[in-house]
Amino acid sequence: MKRFIVLSICGALVFAGCNRKNAQKEEGESQAESANKGDLVEMSVSAQQHIGMVVRPAAVTQLNEYLRATGTVQPIDSRIGMVGPLARGRIAEVRAKVGDRVEAGQTLAVFDNIEAGELLSQEQSARADLERLNAQLIPATRQAERSRRLADIGAGAEKDFESSRAEKEGIEANIRSQQALIDGIRQRLRRFGIADDNPRGTFLTPLKAPFSAVVTKAQASPGDVVDAGRDVFTIADLSRVWVQAEVYEKDLGRIRIGQSALIKVDTYPNESFEGKVAYISDVLDPQTSTARVRCEVPNHDLRLKTDMFANIELPTKFSKQAIAVPASALQEVEGKNVVFIRHSPTQFEKREVDKGVTVNSQTEIVSGLKPGEPVVTQGAFHLKSILAGGELGED
Repeated sequence: MKRFIVLSICGALVFAGCNRKNAQKEEGESQAESANKGDLVEMSVSAQQHIGMVVRPAAVTQLNEYLRATGTVQPIDSRIGMVGPLARGRIAEVRAKVGDRVEAGQTLAVFDNIEAGELLSQEQSARADLERLNAQLIPATRQAERSRRLADIGAGAEKDFESSRAEKEGIEANIRSQQALIDGIRQRLRRFGIADDNPRGTFLTPLKAPFSAVVTKAQASPGDVVDAGRDVFTIADLSRVWVQAEVYEKDLGRIRIGQSALIKVDTYPNESFEGKVAYISDVLDPQTSTARVRCEVPNHDLRLKTDMFANIELPTKFSKQAIAVPASALQEVEGKNVVFIRHSPTQFEKREVDKGVTVNSQTEIVSGLKPGEPVVTQGAFHLKSILAGGELGED
């Protein structure tokens, strides 16, 4: 009987010890479960739909940094032409207007050239003098030949031959001088657009386009009197244009002449135009601390219009592959960067992460996240509010 009591006491002690260990184990598991529940957030499906929550898998992304600037489309200086008369005259006819596309050599206007009229009168007078000299040359040549023959047979004095020969050579020299004068007048008339085969009585001179372009300015009407050197038309070859922007001083080291550029305009929202950086100003604007940057862009179909507003994207030297999420996916909780991972349709886990650089609204995740994990990219702020005890997203 005593032996049984002793064994019973020992069994009771063992049983009590086992119960204590089980209680401690359950308490530890309860605490761990409580800790895990502290990182979980519940949100109903209807609440997710209400706030427009978006969940996307984390992925390895090529991060390419772009410098963005705004600018305007402008004609290239070397492709702008000023068309005006070389002499004073009166506009007789205007054949081109602003917006017209003209070809090289096309007549833009015709004007009554006052100076051309004076030159034509001088030409006519010079031609008359030339004919008179040619008429004088014939007898002078005959007289020189006669004097030479007489001197050869001794029937005439040598000095008479020398005199007649000098007279003939003088007339020939005057003829050459008169011909040079006529050639000079013809050359000046050609510059006015009057060809050699034009009727000599017309004073009308065409103003022609020097190259194929678009008329951007016209300052002439029939009857206007224009002076030499006045710009009557401005034309621009817009098959290539500049997109000009102002870039801050701190960003100038990230771009270089010759690098590629992407141009976007609101008129064509789904298209990009490719160009290259052609000019970086050496002078900063002291008021804005910016430098002028010009990108040259092909514009063969002329869809880019002058003074259009444009957005410029300039790729910088930064480029790397990394796990990245939209910057809106990251939230700060108790001074730490976190993202929310979906565990079930209504349950999300707060996950602490280390972030790297942010490029074009994409933030690099250095650690704490694996490719493929479903990350809340839109609506993370509401989950943060719920985690903090708020009521956003509960309705």
